[in-house]
Amino acid sequence: MNSLPTIVITGATSGIGLLTAIRLARQGAHLVLTARNKAKAAMALAAIENAAPGTPVDVHYADFTRLTEVAAVALEISAGYPRIDALVNNAGLHAFEQRVTDDGFAEMVSVNYLAPWLLTNILRERLVQSAPSRIVIVGSEASRRSGGLVPSRDLIEIGKFSSLGSSRVYGKTKLMDIMFSMELARQLSGTGVTANCIDPGFNVTELGRELSFAAPLQTILNWFDIGDPQCGADILQKLVSDPHFAEVSGGYFSVKDAKALIPVAPGADTEAQRELWRITSDLLDGYW
Repeated sequence: MNSLPTIVITGATSGIGLLTAIRLARQGAHLVLTARNKAKAAMALAAIENAAPGTPVDVHYADFTRLTEVAAVALEISAGYPRIDALVNNAGLHAFEQRVTDDGFAEMVSVNYLAPWLLTNILRERLVQSAPSRIVIVGSEASRRSGGLVPSRDLIEIGKFSSLGSSRVYGKTKLMDIMFSMELARQLSGTGVTANCIDPGFNVTELGRELSFAAPLQTILNWFDIGDPQCGADILQKLVSDPHFAEVSGGYFSVKDAKALIPVAPGADTEAQRELWRITSDLLDGYW
């Protein structure tokens, strides 16, 4: 039986997800990664092997814009591992134009919120059976630019937006993640499974890969030591493996010294959290 902690990470083929995977590999973990394509997965595997030779790493493939694929990979992971010690919902997208998925949802809503919600809830039973275990969800202080949230409207909104207006939509998806993590923590109270959310700060990663000037911007910011994704990996690693957070649940933590954050309204409203959960559950009822 594998004695290494089994850690599932989404969005681990680049950015803070890959950096966190490497750190956890060095600590001695069995990594289970999700990826969109084999080429990116191969590069991630090579990077992990180079940093921590011999680390057991498994890759499962799913496109988070296709919720049937998300459900299928979640069932595959649940059936494939006797225990899951931690689930890291890190995959994310900032789209600068509206695209609608085959399921009829806005792409950012699907990738940033619906997919991790679905994945987590299918893996929920396995995580409870594996307790003590942890769930970490990557939110963002970009949620403060959301303009608030009306779940019944914003979950199904597919109207067009400009590049400038994309920040508001992205912020809404991150606010959904924060609210999701807090409601999940409340539901899991007493099970031995913790659920927390983090703000990884501003990171120069592939999140903004659609911008035409992304590559030169990254070079400039790196030169001035701005947007170092290692900072985001720091806080993510802490929530996943630091003993200090072993029994902490329901929190939203800053990249700056893991300081507790209060989300923008209606993020901390328990009734709003429950409403978001209920509507999401109804929307995804046919997928799991």
